[in-house]
Amino acid sequence: MLPIWAANAQEITIGFGDDTTLTERAVQLLALLTVLSLAPSILIMVTSFTRIVVVLSLLRSAIGLQTAPPNMVMISLAMFLTAFIMAPTLQKAYNDGVQPLIDDDIEFNQAFERASDPFRQFMLSQVREKDLALFQELSGRPAPDTPEELELSTLVPAFMISELKRAFEIGFLLYLPFLIIDLVIASVLMSMGMMMLPPVVISLPFKLIFFVLVDGWNLVAGSLVKSFGGG
Repeated sequence: MLPIWAANAQEITIGFGDDTTLTERAVQLLALLTVLSLAPSILIMVTSFTRIVVVLSLLRSAIGLQTAPPNMVMISLAMFLTAFIMAPTLQKAYNDGVQPLIDDDIEFNQAFERASDPFRQFMLSQVREKDLALFQELSGRPAPDTPEELELSTLVPAFMISELKRAFEIGFLLYLPFLIIDLVIASVLMSMGMMMLPPVVISLPFKLIFFVLVDGWNLVAGSLVKSFGGG
């Protein structure tokens, strides 16, 4: 004879949905976690961050400062300038790809294509044709009919070396006025017979006051933004 509680018990089942749906959700979650873990690398690869952070580093070296501003300040400034420059691209990527995926209107693959398209257009507007041709040749694949059909594996490295080239060009221009100050100070010290005194000790304050008087941070930040077609 069964106990009363066992006789009155009902079968309880927990539904987890269709197996296919569960698999798709698991894949989407895995892809999302992968993207989040690679976010810093993606930020460097497909945005304006590379050019900005290299220019700021070269600027600090040109002035002759080793630890001021600190690396954290330089990287933070580069990140906020990147966010300012990339705001339209990020907004379009979110509206076209991320939001429809959240609303379950499109599949993950389609969302990725839509979200990556604004970044593709941004990179195409900045990359040099010579760099594109180099990586297209190295890939061994036939050239696409239009630039929009380029593989990201070809476009991204071409974009990065184009950014490095432009950053070095800007860095060269930044070095020139500070180099002139160094040469003038060194010549004055030699004419005064003070050859044992390191010129950098005297030139550093002059370079700092020169940078302040010309409103250097305003000029550098404005020039960096305008170099991407902003402003």
